Amino acid sequence: MTSFVAYLRVSTDRQGAFGLGIEAQREAVRRYIKTVGGHLLAEHVEVETGRSATRPILLQSIAQCRREKAVLLIARLDRLARSVTFVSSLIDSGVEFVAADNPAANKVMLQMLAVFAEYERDQIAARTKAALAAAKARGVVLGQNGKILAASRRAEAQTFAESLRGIIEEAIDSGNATLKDIAAHLNMKSYCTREGQQWTAQTAQKVIQRLGLRTAAMKQNQEATDAL
Repeated sequence: MTSFVAYLRVSTDRQGAFGLGIEAQREAVRRYIKTVGGHLLAEHVEVETGRSATRPILLQSIAQCRREKAVLLIARLDRLARSVTFVSSLIDSGVEFVAADNPAANKVMLQMLAVFAEYERDQIAARTKAALAAAKARGVVLGQNGKILAASRRAEAQTFAESLRGIIEEAIDSGNATLKDIAAHLNMKSYCTREGQQWTAQTAQKVIQRLGLRTAAMKQNQEATDAL
């Protein structure tokens, strides 16, 4: 029996809060799994825009598929990404995935569908840019939501860090004393950074500090500093 990890995505905080779009995706996933006689191993929900390439929940879903040899299942391809490069990178990662709305699609078909989705995204962006330019010409002040956006990004970074708290605490408790050790442990467990990259000592340090954790080496350095 094939095991599936379902990835559901909505584009706005309001959709995430009120469940708009989630239930339809969940139902499509349920029907597909019933059709093929599979098993739903886990479900992950992410609130993010289709343009963003830094989706921590998607990266965690992919990591789980790698660890448990499961198939990543989405309701529709446009819920995954409106980016040819992104879909191509996922295909090249070796993780098997399927879209419930087009389960027979091969790699070439998936890339072509992504081309059309990316074109649609670019058209939306062009219309939005034109509307903003028109608003600015009318004297509307733009950019007032910068602080809100910055706060949202900080919250996303904290959410991503919290999703790694368990594995990082496990690494520290297992005797991984340095940041380099922690990074190696995360890479060995198939976890990726928010950008989908391999961990380094520097990226591990940022997440560890955000979580308020300290490795043995960091504690020793602090003790040495306090002794001065």
